[in-house]
Amino acid sequence: MSNILILGGTTEASALAVALAERRVRAVLSYAGRTDRPRAQPVPVRVGGFGGVAGLVRHLREESVTHLVDATHPFAATMSEHAVAAAQEAGVAHIMLTRPPWIAAEGDRWTHVPDIAGAVAALEGPARNVMLALGRMHVDAFAAQPQHHYLLRFVDKPAVAPGLPRHALVVDRGPFSVEGDMRLMRDHGIGCIVSKNAGGSGAEAKIVAARMLGLPVVMIDRPPCPAAQVTHQVAGVLQWLGHAAERGV
Repeated sequence: MSNILILGGTTEASALAVALAERRVRAVLSYAGRTDRPRAQPVPVRVGGFGGVAGLVRHLREESVTHLVDATHPFAATMSEHAVAAAQEAGVAHIMLTRPPWIAAEGDRWTHVPDIAGAVAALEGPARNVMLALGRMHVDAFAAQPQHHYLLRFVDKPAVAPGLPRHALVVDRGPFSVEGDMRLMRDHGIGCIVSKNAGGSGAEAKIVAARMLGLPVVMIDRPPCPAAQVTHQVAGVLQWLGHAAERGV
């Protein structure tokens, strides 16, 4: 019998949990624990890290996990690398469920950078109103460019104030609309957006809004994908699970 561990925190992970619950497939959804109020799920949930590769291997073995689905954020590179290594060591079937990246369209004004440090460097120059569409993990790095006024949008109110000398904070949970993000950008006089190439439709509104307003975007490219098997659809995971079961994995 299948016993699936979903490494989650994304819309795709939640959609997979629903699909597995509907099919009465045994599964657990694991959160890293960065969101204070995670959405209710139709499968059991665990919260917290595993303690590196060794801890994840131990968990896979102790819980008799048969299939590991990495449905973490496309930028959770360390967790994804740990998932590949742990699955291989534990002899557990493994697949990555990730949304396809955004591709620049006509009207987009993107500057590609490889990482957060590259994004910080790209903001050198005169003061502007900058929207940091990054979540809360990396915003303090932008204190290195203190001339700007930053607009932050977090899912939860932070326990500690962001370490930026000049900023405004909006606490809100998506999905967001293009019209709403255009209004937000206009209200705050935004002159530039910094975004990770998260992909998918849930967070795309800000990218379309920037295009409509003719605003430049500093786009942080994704880290390399370590998984051998990758799908962009829940249906792809279900098909993989069926094939794995047929092979006796």
